[in-house]
Amino acid sequence: MAEVALFHHALGLTPGVVAFADELRKAGHTVHTPDLFEGRTFDTIEDGLGHVQEAGFGEMIERGVRAVADLPADLVYAGFSLGVLPAQRLAQTRPGARGALLFYSCVPAGEFGGWPEGVPVQVHGMDADPIFAGEGDLDAARALVAETPGAELFLYPGDRHYFADSTLPSYDPDAAALLLTRVLDFLSRPASGAQRLG
Repeated sequence: MAEVALFHHALGLTPGVVAFADELRKAGHTVHTPDLFEGRTFDTIEDGLGHVQEAGFGEMIERGVRAVADLPADLVYAGFSLGVLPAQRLAQTRPGARGALLFYSCVPAGEFGGWPEGVPVQVHGMDADPIFAGEGDLDAARALVAETPGAELFLYPGDRHYFADSTLPSYDPDAAALLLTRVLDFLSRPASGAQRLG
């Protein structure tokens, strides 16, 4: 079984993020859900991003780094949208990473020094999501897959951003179920060499 650090999106650690973590736990995985907002949640992406901008995106990443400092090195790092920033940074720079799951977002790998060899990654997003597809994340994901052996990009039909958060109006149950199936497959999949999942 895998051990996962799952970082929330710009609305905070919502019940939907916790419910997703619980689905992974039901499959036998250990899941940590750091709260980058220290208990605050927001009703809109705009309000959540306003809070992030007050603290700074760099501070949000550093909070994620600090949150896993006492956890084992061999983690799978996962993030929803905003949470992709600490997840991707840690997957690329913290030694021992066992994989990365990037939901609704992807940063160019060069931002954190290039993708490390042997660390598997999945990126998930909707093909007409104005944020994921319209703001450069999809391009970054395609470049990552083109440059990284074994990297996977999964596109879902639709224009919703937080489509796997079961507590939000943007929830798409069919796409969310498929995403969960693919994530559970990823977490149970053996990897080559010392990098192992499951």
